[in-house]
Amino acid sequence: MATPSDRTPLAELVEELLATDGPLPIVAAGEPVLRRATEPFDGQLDAPLLARFVEALRITMHAAPGVGLAAPQVGVPLRIAVIEDPAPVPDEVRVARGRVPQPFRVLVNPSYEPVGTARAAFFEGCLSVPGWQAVVARHAEVRLTGEDEQGRPVDEVFTGWPARIVQHETDHLDGMLYLDRAELRSLSSNQAMSERWTQPTPETAAASLGFELP
Repeated sequence: MATPSDRTPLAELVEELLATDGPLPIVAAGEPVLRRATEPFDGQLDAPLLARFVEALRITMHAAPGVGLAAPQVGVPLRIAVIEDPAPVPDEVRVARGRVPQPFRVLVNPSYEPVGTARAAFFEGCLSVPGWQAVVARHAEVRLTGEDEQGRPVDEVFTGWPARIVQHETDHLDGMLYLDRAELRSLSSNQAMSERWTQPTPETAAASLGFELP
């Protein structure tokens, strides 16, 4: 049986969310909206409402803070996500993780496919799973296709940390959390991360916690 929120048209749901100023509430793991495939965007929000929603996602992502946010994370089952990463990290982390700055951008109806077979494993967290991080092996390079908020086609290859971000956010749109792909023996609290696993790569964590890296 559908709940009232299930029956609420998406435009009405977004209008309700935008009725107050400031960051939107981020839903946490356990909420069904995070485990359902999203509805492809096909004009459910008119251009002004879409622009307001995108801006609210940007504000919420910055306030969290995070480097990406998908619409389901604010309770909207629509295939839209935003990413942005100023990459304020030391050079050794930048080199090890391939973490380079990414400008703010909107991903509409995105999908990705691997380029090559290389995989990279690093600790990863999620705004919808607060307080925890775990090592996830992801494709080192992906081709992302979709559109931007203006309906212009997107067809771009991402590598390094940007590839991780777009995979993480696109997975959200398919009802998947990073924990579904994680090495669960690596699961660590934020406190443990700050005390033990600040190294640029997770080799030390793998040896100490007993898991393998690709």
